[in-house]
Amino acid sequence: MSEYTFIDDEAPSEPRIVEPSATTTEDVLEVTLRPQRLDQFVGQSHIKMPLIISIEAAQKRTEPLEHVLLYGNPGLGKTTLANIIAKEMNANIRITAGPALDRVGDLAAILSNLSAGDVLFIDEIHRMNKTIEEVLYTAMEDFAIDIIVGKGPAARTLRMPVEPFTLIGATTRLNLLSSPLRDRFGHVFHLEYYDAVDMHSIVKRNAALLEVDMHEVAAEQIANSARRTPRIANRLLKRVRDYAQVRANGIIDQEVAQTALTMLRVDAHGLDDIDRKILKTIIDSFQGGPVGLSTLAAAIAEDMDTVETIYEPFLLQMGMLERTPRGRKVTPKAHDHLANTDF
Repeated sequence: MSEYTFIDDEAPSEPRIVEPSATTTEDVLEVTLRPQRLDQFVGQSHIKMPLIISIEAAQKRTEPLEHVLLYGNPGLGKTTLANIIAKEMNANIRITAGPALDRVGDLAAILSNLSAGDVLFIDEIHRMNKTIEEVLYTAMEDFAIDIIVGKGPAARTLRMPVEPFTLIGATTRLNLLSSPLRDRFGHVFHLEYYDAVDMHSIVKRNAALLEVDMHEVAAEQIANSARRTPRIANRLLKRVRDYAQVRANGIIDQEVAQTALTMLRVDAHGLDDIDRKILKTIIDSFQGGPVGLSTLAAAIAEDMDTVETIYEPFLLQMGMLERTPRGRKVTPKAHDHLANTDF
């Protein structure tokens, strides 16, 4: 049996600690731990090398970097990379989000205030208004904005030039981006989940930045429980640090890390109460599956979309859940994991 022992099966009422999306209170911590240069950025080597070459080439030509589109799951470093690109280009960065751009005037105001070579970062760019998106086409290609003045037969189009800039878009849903917009990006990079070695390096680096006294094996435990996502690793590290300061004189060894993670109800593979509830429901109520999505959602009292988009992806990625034509099915790996974890 595993050393992870859980007292009850009730899901926590507070937001999931393994939720990859950022919370408002985490902004300060993330900025503190965020790497400032590409050589400090751990992992994503398939992105870093092309970026290094493109940035150096753009600087030699004294031109802005070609527009960049970053896509991938939440918490993998899209915003961090956007800030790094701006720093590497010695440029200022203006940050906004797709839903925040309601009117053409909002975009025009932002673009007209950019200096030559500046970076405009639009997070959740797939949620941008279609009218705004069409205005953005000419801004990206011709560094100009076409504005319609007047109405009816008297309407005319004015072209307002803007300084050459680099647009960096970030999205978790590449499929929701229109082809015309996607094709206007010179670089399209997919941020992948991090491997165990990179996660271990990230935890150790951030523990040093937080001035936490942590043993090597404890860093490995936190890294293994972080669902291959740096944002979750930072969140777990912060919670374990708090526990260590209150109960263990600030030193995080193997026992302290294990006890803190157990208190947080996160197991050795990063599964929390809801993940285990899904797997256990399929095993106990449906003989391991297959079971339809709607039936599973009803059994665990969750919305179908929430199960499919929030809970399932990690279980599928870990190889603990399988999608079949007849429904969801638990894999032998999940059976083994649950058998070695006390609830």
